[in-house]
Parts: sequence; structure tokens; C-alpha cells
Amino acid sequence: MRAMKEIAIVGGGPAGALCGERLSRHGFRVTIFDEHLAWEKPCGGGLTHKAIEAYPFLLSSPHPKKIIRTAELISGSGHRARFEMSHPIVIYSRKVLNGLLLDRAAAAGCATVCSRVTSAKTDGVKVRLLAGGEEHWSDFVVLAAGARNQLLPQTTALGSRDLEVTLGYFVPIEENILKVKFLTRFEGYLWSFPRADHLSVGICAKMGQQTTHVLRRHLDDFMRKEKIPTHGAQLYSHVLPSPEAQTIRSRRIVGKNWAMAGDAAACVDPITGEGLFYALRSGDLLAEALIEDQLEAYPERLRAAFSADLEFAANIARKIFRGNFLGGAITTRMVQLVNYSPAFRDLIRDVFSGSQDYRSLKRRLWNQLGITVAEFTRGFLRPGDVPTPSRPDALP
Repeated sequence: MRAMKEIAIVGGGPAGALCGERLSRHGFRVTIFDEHLAWEKPCGGGLTHKAIEAYPFLLSSPHPKKIIRTAELISGSGHRARFEMSHPIVIYSRKVLNGLLLDRAAAAGCATVCSRVTSAKTDGVKVRLLAGGEEHWSDFVVLAAGARNQLLPQTTALGSRDLEVTLGYFVPIEENILKVKFLTRFEGYLWSFPRADHLSVGICAKMGQQTTHVLRRHLDDFMRKEKIPTHGAQLYSHVLPSPEAQTIRSRRIVGKNWAMAGDAAACVDPITGEGLFYALRSGDLLAEALIEDQLEAYPERLRAAFSADLEFAANIARKIFRGNFLGGAITTRMVQLVNYSPAFRDLIRDVFSGSQDYRSLKRRLWNQLGITVAEFTRGFLRPGDVPTPSRPDALP
């Protein structure tokens, strides 16, 4: 490992760019390959507080961004809960964010090649890549080109059970409230994420569970009810990771002269779909392992940092989206509790900020169950305690 100085990174997204920056700053010669480099991606683009804490430059950079402090949850039955977040969410256009990270990588000394890598061979002394019809050689290759990339025979692309379909619009209007809507017995959700100069509105669902026609009908209905105009909107569709527990636990992400990071390594929250923090952190941890000549420690460091928590999330995702509690859908009860229980509202604020992990969530819920039920009962039964529009947690 100590002889490895030439590093090729396939994929110029957050995982690849941050990994390249860190390696380059420690003396490695790094080349990043991406056929698009900075490009727009159909997702929310939200960075939670844990991402900002780990990488403060994401907040302090002068690049266009939207800082969102207010969120609204909407249940499938129409209940609404609006609340102020304990820590704001920073939302970038993915083209801007990728450009920011690639600029930092270039400033650290990374070379970039705007070309698609079509093959990679790791069975020789050197890694051989073919990009744009030209050969490139390196000592090590980082695969950070997405969930469905299958460049090496030792790796597999994520299958349909580990993917979700997204459909949405980029709408040329400005907004200041982040919205998430749940549907009844539906593994996914609708979203409206304000960006600097447009709104990202979309729907996601596990692959194979809903047709595109059904997704489009839910999306159009959501936009109509939220009074989001479609004039000038740009339609998009994309496939993103939504890994199952077995995949997170057993996916091979490292070999003798290769490793995976970001979506390729299934580093995505199976419940919320958040991927940016995990992409950045996985690229960071992989770079750290290479710098310290401890590549074999990378999978365990990933598991200790977050993948064990994501595995737990994958085990409870279906129950959260399809389960029932106290005679109603869990998602509906969750929205109602946000309105009427300050203790539960604080919990949701911590979930949004990323400071509440999944493995300790059940214990926290049980520990405060008595308080939550008492607050809900008092607020629900006393007319004077019903939320009003003057309060930040009010029903609109």
C-alpha cells in the first residue's frame, strides 16, 4: 500500500471529489474521471446539521444555497404539522454542490478527466482504465460512480430490491419551507425542497412497487393541492439507492487495489433517502484508510460511523411507511404528535438535523412515551390547546 501513489477515482460526485481532495492534500497523485463532472441531479440536495458540523465549508462557501429553518409534514389523510427546526438544513443545487467539491479537489491538486470510464481491470500490477478510448493506469481505483455502476467483475450493481424510482420537477419559483408528504401504505414520500433559484419537487418509491403512471398521478395531485405551478417546470426521472439491510451488511466494498464509496457502497439512508452526508463521510473515511495504510479497516470504520445504523433503519423502514399505531397509520400519528407533543416535536427536530440515530430512537421513544401521550391527550382534548396559525408548529 505504501507504494501506491497514483489514485484513479471513477465518479466526480461528493464521495469521489472529497476523497480525491483529501488524498491529494496528503501527496497522492489523483485523477478524477466523470463524464459530466458538475451536473444536476434529481434529488432534494439537502445537507443536515451533521453534514455541516463535519464539513463547515458547506455553510461558509459563497456558492448559491438555500438555508431552510421551517419544515412541514403532511400525512396521507391530510393532517399537517409545521415546525421550526433546531438546526437549519442547507440545500444546494447538485450542480452547484458538485462544482464546489470538484473545485476544492482541483485546488488540492487533483486532475480531472471529463470522460466516461468504460472498463477497469485490476488483475495486473497496475489498474488499467479505459476512458474515451484512451488507456489510463493507476495503482488504485476508487469506484464512486453511483449505485448501478459495475465496472469490476468483483463488484455487483445494486439490484431492483435495493433501488427506488424518483419522479419530479424543477420548478422556477422560490420558496422557504421544506415539505414532506406521506401517502397511505406507500413506501416512499413526496417532497418539496427549496433551492437557491428553483424548487425541487418530487416523489420516490421502491422500485417495482408503483408504476410511473401512479407516481405521476400522486405528484401532480400534490402539486395541485400545494398550489405549485407547473409552468416552465422541468420534468425528471431517476433511479437512486434504497438499500435493504442484507445489502448494507454484506456488500463487498473493498479489494486489493480497489474500493467503493458513496452510492456504490450503498451509503444511503433507506428511510429518508439522505445520501449526501454518507457520500461525503464514506469518501472521507476511505481517504483516511488509504493515507494511514489501513485499507482493510475501511469497512469497519464505515460500519462504526454509520452503516450499522443504516442497516437498522432498513429493518424498520417498511413498518414506518406501512405500519399502524393506535388505530391509524404510523405516519399520520407522527404528524399529529408533532402538533400536540413538544417532547415528540423535539425528537423529530433531532431526526431532521441528523443528531438522532435510529438505533437509539426506540429507546428514546419508550423513555418519553408517557410524556408524549400526556401532552398529546391534553392538547387534543382541550380546545384552547389546539395549534393555531400563529404558532410555528401550527396547522396551516
